[in-house]
Amino acid sequence: MKKLKTLFISGSLGLGHIYRDTAIANQLRKLLPEIEIEWLAANPATTILINAGEKLVPDTEKYANENISAEKTAKGSSLNLSKYLLKSRSEWKKNTDFFLNLITSKKYDIVIGDETYEINLALRKHPDIKKFLFVTIYDFVGLDAMTLNPLERLGVYYWNRVWSRDYRLKQKPPYDLALFVGELEDVPNITFGFMLPNRRDFAKSLYTFIGYVFPFEPSNYSNKLKIRNKLGYGNEPLLLCSLGGTAIGKELLELCGKAYLIAKQQITNLKALFITGPRLSRDSVNLPEETEIKGFVPNLFEHFAACDLAIVQGGATSTLELTALRRPFIYFPLENHCEQANVSRILSKRGAGVKLDLSKTTSEMLADQILKLIGANVTYPDIPKDGAQKAAQYIVKLLNELS
Repeated sequence: MKKLKTLFISGSLGLGHIYRDTAIANQLRKLLPEIEIEWLAANPATTILINAGEKLVPDTEKYANENISAEKTAKGSSLNLSKYLLKSRSEWKKNTDFFLNLITSKKYDIVIGDETYEINLALRKHPDIKKFLFVTIYDFVGLDAMTLNPLERLGVYYWNRVWSRDYRLKQKPPYDLALFVGELEDVPNITFGFMLPNRRDFAKSLYTFIGYVFPFEPSNYSNKLKIRNKLGYGNEPLLLCSLGGTAIGKELLELCGKAYLIAKQQITNLKALFITGPRLSRDSVNLPEETEIKGFVPNLFEHFAACDLAIVQGGATSTLELTALRRPFIYFPLENHCEQANVSRILSKRGAGVKLDLSKTTSEMLADQILKLIGANVTYPDIPKDGAQKAAQYIVKLLNELS
């Protein structure tokens, strides 16, 4: 049987996307035994891939790491996405060149890119080099200015014009299939900007909605006691405080540490687990001595399932995993980060989690929320959890249609 040579590019920041990408890849392997996948990503995603036994593209270590630009752009727990895009232009150029060299030296039947905006732009600019099917994956639509700075507003308007170009000009986009992780209502029902199209209309026209993607089956983690026993936790109330896959968020963890000491005065057996992630040194964070501190934790969702309360940043991956697992949680969106602002809107619509702003929250305020929420029963509505299967099915359908 002829091998179906596939390049899977996992873009964006942190670790959330690589987990959903490997979930989609595993579903593809079930439907297409002949598929052969090579991966292109940056650290820390490459660590996940190597541990999973996946095959990386040669010289993957030369692929630019956009996490570094994000960490340099961030001020404390504030990350302005527009400023990050400006700082990451050199990385985009380097990654575009890497991709163009790769596809001219190797033949792929299909390329799948998760939030690989630079690849979309390259294929639009050089349509003659596209000799493969291209599938792109998104989880938000359009940028928003988060300050009154006129330069930021001008930059956002420029990016939104580029984003909406294919729809505005009624021309074929550079991709053959665009998958959206989420639902149509997750897209704001507003325009991209002055004289630009409506975002939801745009998404409805160009994207295929698949619901949410999880690297696990949430129903398998409904028995909290069973999961706690598996992971070696005792019967004490467990507070889990976690960052994402970047080094952004030291201030949040330190706030959690102070709040933990206050809450422990009333819940004397309260146990706390702090997870700094793969890019923030444990030694750089000032946390109470009696707490447990870990760096990178594989299958973090298992620990989410075991905890009595989680405190996390406002990224879509962790907050939606907690929603699917029906665990109480507090989340702090990165300030001035328009994508996480949209995640907050989605969570609010579902009544999931408690949103707090880091710059406005004292350790006493957070301790009050911990005491209020730890061990609480939550009744979030069901969310579509079969996004990996749907993504694989749509990709197979595309292959069949064009074979």
